[in-house]
Amino acid sequence: MSKTMPMAPPEYLIGKRAVVEKYIDQFLPDPQTYPQKLHEAIRYSVMAPGKRLRPILTVAAFESCGGSGEEVFHAAVAIECIHTYSLIHDDLPCMDDDDLRRGQPTLHRRYGEAIALLAGDALHDLAFKLMAQTGSPQAVLELAEAIGTSGMLAGQMADMDGEDRQLSLDEVTFIHDHKTGKLIRGSVRIGAILAKAPSSRVEAITVYGEKVGLAFQIIDDILDIEGETATLGKPVGSDSKNHKATYPAVIGLEKSRMVAAGLIEEAIKVIEKAVSYPSPFIQIARYIGGRQH
Repeated sequence: MSKTMPMAPPEYLIGKRAVVEKYIDQFLPDPQTYPQKLHEAIRYSVMAPGKRLRPILTVAAFESCGGSGEEVFHAAVAIECIHTYSLIHDDLPCMDDDDLRRGQPTLHRRYGEAIALLAGDALHDLAFKLMAQTGSPQAVLELAEAIGTSGMLAGQMADMDGEDRQLSLDEVTFIHDHKTGKLIRGSVRIGAILAKAPSSRVEAITVYGEKVGLAFQIIDDILDIEGETATLGKPVGSDSKNHKATYPAVIGLEKSRMVAAGLIEEAIKVIEKAVSYPSPFIQIARYIGGRQH
């Protein structure tokens, strides 16, 4: 994780990001309709520069399992809405109290805490509205499970409970698997489910999602120590400031790098056997493994 030029996103990510962002713009509320300020705030956060990894993973899973049609983009935008809502709430003073996100002031710094809270709530609502429009009750259930008290919220709670304590590796892994990994896992599962993939393929794609999800957060831990604010788009050292439990704090930087790299390779081996066209998944995994922001 040397401080070199950031890795450029692969061609697949660039192409799909443009398509996903077209649908994001289409599905978000019009800032000219009431309540304008709230709609403006929603767009400020969601349309901020981002990698769109989670919605792109949904599309990749859908396409690799033979899916066709636009319903996947309702799901993809729903997942990006959930991801953004989680960032908005995570940045609030009652949580991490961060000032910068995606290279711009956090939503509560720009619009105030009350509007930030409402914007997160609105995105949660919009996400389920969009997911329902896929016509798949199972996809709606997957999203709920990914973010509920057995998913993302469990990870957030464990993260808060772990502040100012020396946690074991298992405890830190639980936080990472739930706070970050569950939504990434859900993203690939939802894509496969919408494509009506056989259960064996859904399970293999699930394993891929779990491994890249954990690797993603371990690399985030490393970047919080070694990265640069201008590259990351958020403050460096936030974990330390907030006394967060991280992989480097438990096993050190070098071993954390090795674990993340191992997870990426394991994810690639799984997906190569699971789908006939694994290239998008491999590109995304390699990008996650080499990212600097």
